[in-house]
Amino acid sequence: MPKDARAAAHKRAREKAQQERHKQKQQRRLEAKERKGNGDAPGEDPDIAGIQPGPQPRPEWLDDLETEEADPET
Repeated sequence: MPKDARAAAHKRAREKAQQERHKQKQQRRLEAKERKGNGDAPGEDPDIAGIQPGPQPRPEWLDDLETEEADPET
C-alpha cells in the first residue's frame, strides 16, 4: 500500500507543478498582450516625427562641405 500512496503523492506534485506552469504561462501571455497593445496605439510614428510635408531644410553638414570646396586655399 505505501507504494500506491507514494505514486499518488508524486502524481499530485506533478499536477500541482503543471498547474503552476500553466498559471505562469497565462500571466506571460497577458503581459505580452498588454505590451503589444500599448505599442500599436494610434499616433505619430517615431521614425517620421517632426518631418513636414514638402521640401526639407538643407542639412548643416552639406553647407560645411560646400564652404570647404569653395576655399581650396585653406
